[in-house]
Amino acid sequence: FSVYVAVFVFMYLLLATTEPDLVTAFSAVAACITNLGPGLGEVGTNFSSVSEVGKWVLCMAMLLGRLEVFTLLVLFTPTFWRQ
Repeated sequence: FSVYVAVFVFMYLLLATTEPDLVTAFSAVAACITNLGPGLGEVGTNFSSVSEVGKWVLCMAMLLGRLEVFTLLVLFTPTFWRQ
């Protein structure tokens, strides 16, 4: 659980550096890393107002959210590669 929260906070802080509105950054990360639904603020209707760097951050959040962070962590364990 703590890894999931850490990834969420990391993505939020990355997006907060590119977006002027913190509510927009928080809801965009929440919508992308989970299956939460629509965002708040500028991303309520669509993500066209997000900068290019912000879109890349959100793409990474989507990948981490869809692949499940814990499944991705298996790739970094030594026992996975020994088998």
